[in-house]
Amino acid sequence: MRVVIAGGHGKIALLLERLLAERGDQAVGLIRNPAQAAQVRQAGAEAVLCDLEAATAEEVTGLVAGADAVVFAAGAGPGSGAARKDTVDRAASVLMADAAQRAGVRRFVQVSSMGAGAPPQPSSGAVWAAYISAKTAAEDDLRARDLDWTIVRPGGLTDDPGAGRIRLAPPPVPPGTIPRADVAAVIAALLDHPGTRHRTLELTGGQTPIDAAVRSIS
Repeated sequence: MRVVIAGGHGKIALLLERLLAERGDQAVGLIRNPAQAAQVRQAGAEAVLCDLEAATAEEVTGLVAGADAVVFAAGAGPGSGAARKDTVDRAASVLMADAAQRAGVRRFVQVSSMGAGAPPQPSSGAVWAAYISAKTAAEDDLRARDLDWTIVRPGGLTDDPGAGRIRLAPPPVPPGTIPRADVAAVIAALLDHPGTRHRTLELTGGQTPIDAAVRSIS
């Protein structure tokens, strides 16, 4: 399986790239900074330079052509302002979905966030509100497309070792945290289970082994 990952140098993406490489799949990490290439290659993936805030749909279509799946794991990241929440968390997802459709790549897994799909709390602050609004808009755009999409909304992300046990279900799921390693493992499992298409799923730590949790959704 050839999987193109937007946000290829992100923490979840690097973990996913390593998982895919270890099982014999081919991961391609899209990065905007050449200095990130070595770490992506160390994870076992091909590093491809592509600034999703500047690239055209035609350019990205060429990069995803021939892939079996696209994973959108990009994000503006901590410390970015409201404007980049829109250009990365929304617009870059729209761009990747456009490219997938043009290239005929049907499988698309989008990493969103718990809290998306509802108006942000008034006390959350302008940047968080922009982030949730961007994620919500990206989800809405993807649902309207003729793609085999799955949307994953993780809870609070941690760098703890993966526990291998999760709670994965359609919303609403009670708030909770989830190691990034487990998010990556869930994405890898979702890629193997096309029966999870057209589902929006929330994800936290839990008691169910990852494969069993994903199979229960299929």
